[in-house]
Amino acid sequence: MFYDKAKVYVKGGDGGNGAVAFRREKYVPLGGPSGGDGGSGGSVILVADEGLRTLVDFRYQRHYKADRGEHGQGKGMHGRNAGDLTVRVPVGTVIRDAETGDFIVDMTEDGQEVKVATGGRGGRGNARFASSANKAPRLAEKGEPGEEKWVALELKLLADVGLVGFPNAGKSTLISRISAAKPKIADYPFTTLVPNLGVVRMPDGDSFVVADIPGLIEGAHQGAGLGHEFLRHIERTRVLIHVVDMAGMEGRDPVEDFKTINQELAAYNPALAKRPQLVAANKLDLPGAGDNYDKLKSATGDDFEVFPISAVTGEGVDPLLFRVAEVLSIAEPVDQVIQEGEKITRVVAEPRFSVHKEKGIFIIDGKEIKKHYAMTDFSNEDAIKRFLRIVKVMGIEDELRKQGAKNGDTVRIGDLVFDFVD
Repeated sequence: MFYDKAKVYVKGGDGGNGAVAFRREKYVPLGGPSGGDGGSGGSVILVADEGLRTLVDFRYQRHYKADRGEHGQGKGMHGRNAGDLTVRVPVGTVIRDAETGDFIVDMTEDGQEVKVATGGRGGRGNARFASSANKAPRLAEKGEPGEEKWVALELKLLADVGLVGFPNAGKSTLISRISAAKPKIADYPFTTLVPNLGVVRMPDGDSFVVADIPGLIEGAHQGAGLGHEFLRHIERTRVLIHVVDMAGMEGRDPVEDFKTINQELAAYNPALAKRPQLVAANKLDLPGAGDNYDKLKSATGDDFEVFPISAVTGEGVDPLLFRVAEVLSIAEPVDQVIQEGEKITRVVAEPRFSVHKEKGIFIIDGKEIKKHYAMTDFSNEDAIKRFLRIVKVMGIEDELRKQGAKNGDTVRIGDLVFDFVD
């Protein structure tokens, strides 16, 4: 099954905890603290792999968590850093933040890497807290939590040539004729529900990749008939083959079909209207196709090259392929990387904390104070005292007073609840 969209949860590994330990050698009296630092947690890294063609793997596994760092030990031994977790994605995958929609990266080259979740740093052991005022500290930090988020993956196929046209125009028959691709083919519209890729090998040894895009309909640029799901797969193609049903099946007008598809391409992405486009006038082996072919030639004039073909019998296909190869050799390269619109970035200092009152409780929030909270061992009395000193130095106590906190009022930071004492 072809999957071109996925949403996955990624989490960097937590840092290892620092250790509380003291030197106890026989001939080293008052040896002092010797607790080592914890190791850093692993990061989650996405790697582009040209051997993958769909995002089907992410249907069965949606959560990716890197390992945490090892804890520090006595005798100054630091914990080992955890290895990074690498996750393979197909070349052509666009990565975005699933919650904000912010663009992260477009994976267009084999082996390209991007870090999507950073591992937390290891906590410091008690040897780090020794000072002239406290030569035997009995506290250590816990490891910093790893970064976590949901990311959205969207695959846009990398192909040289894209086949476009109305449903049942013969695109799947054509790609099966010119390559080893074996798409589903039947005599009814919307037989093809997913894009298919095929490699065309020319007699001189050259080759190019063709993408069979499921049939488009009027309003596709607005999402009609899953238009957005299909149109994005031709954004990276350098040449388009517009397959038109000359037999006029189901009472359709081939000339109107040709104009409608081009209007949809231009409405979805104006750059697509400027791509080199060859017209494959298909089904000329059927009655009435000749008259429609003459009408199409008259309507297109000198603006498009029209090739009379029959994808079923193979008649006229070779001249079309040779011309495609010629056009590809001179076609301007398409910028494979998805370019985001220009953004103005303003660096704004993030508040160190915030205080608000909810149901009679003063709640302290903020990235920095949350980090100190997560890295504090609240089973250790010295660690709690250090945390409360941090709260005071950051100015949280003063802010609580400004907001009317009085002795005995309840204050909450994360899961820690305590009474305010002025």
